[in-house]
Amino acid sequence: MDILRSLPIGLYLEQPITWLHRIDPRIKLFGLLTILLSPIQANEPWRIAIAVLLILLTLASRIPLRVWKQQMGILLLLGLMTLAIATVSPDGTNATIQPRRPIPEIEVTSTSPTVSPLTINLPQPNSYRYVVWKAGNITVTRRSRELGVRVCTLIFTYLYAPTLFLLVTAPEEITAAIAAIFAPLKFLKIPVVEIVLTLTLALRFVPLVLEEVQNLARAMRTRSINWKKLGFKRTTQIWLILAERLIDNLFIRAEQTASAMQVRGFTSPNTHLVVWNPLRFFPRDIVLLMLIMAMWGVRIWLGNDI
Repeated sequence: MDILRSLPIGLYLEQPITWLHRIDPRIKLFGLLTILLSPIQANEPWRIAIAVLLILLTLASRIPLRVWKQQMGILLLLGLMTLAIATVSPDGTNATIQPRRPIPEIEVTSTSPTVSPLTINLPQPNSYRYVVWKAGNITVTRRSRELGVRVCTLIFTYLYAPTLFLLVTAPEEITAAIAAIFAPLKFLKIPVVEIVLTLTLALRFVPLVLEEVQNLARAMRTRSINWKKLGFKRTTQIWLILAERLIDNLFIRAEQTASAMQVRGFTSPNTHLVVWNPLRFFPRDIVLLMLIMAMWGVRIWLGNDI
């Protein structure tokens, strides 16, 4: 199994170049923050709309199916399983609650021994029902449904939105956008350049980690080890050896990266100028920025969880 293709976490899709690639990274960063922050304290329709928006963005951007089908499929399956479990689960503790409204049936007992007790059925004043659906021991209430939708949409949104953002945004563009946004912090003597450079190296290091894991997995597959005959103790020893080898390889890669930077003359931002990609706003970026602002307006107006 090719880990770099099946799980493209933190990888940048160089080809084909979609319209999401051409958007200014600052606008994409604001859009990502909007998608991640707007579901907080939001109602069910807004959370569902955010998840549907991510799916529509993926389909409209014409990203190859092989890139996102497995990730989206796994996340959708995980979200649906979470929704099903949370919906049919009890929504609270078994506590005795005194109703504030009259019960549907009131038993009126007459003082006369010859008059039988009367039962008065009071109609429900509105269409509100706390129990949405019930079949045997399975009960779906409004609280359990709300909890299921909340957990399901948050899992999908918080895991898939950053993946889509990293898929269509180069690491250099991300660091350039962060450096441009936090440039005023330089007056407070905050090392913005060092921070964004560290972020760039971290994003570049993620594929190297996956590559090392993939190489170790292929090496173990070629040796055809019979894990059933090894036993628990020897299996644990082998996994510890693999973990130690993985850490050693990662340190070697990090040392190679540091040596390459030193050879190119990079010692500190004071002696080496870090030149990021030039950022310019185009009309499409201004339109998207206005849409993001309008999205926040709709969120404040209609998306609050009351």
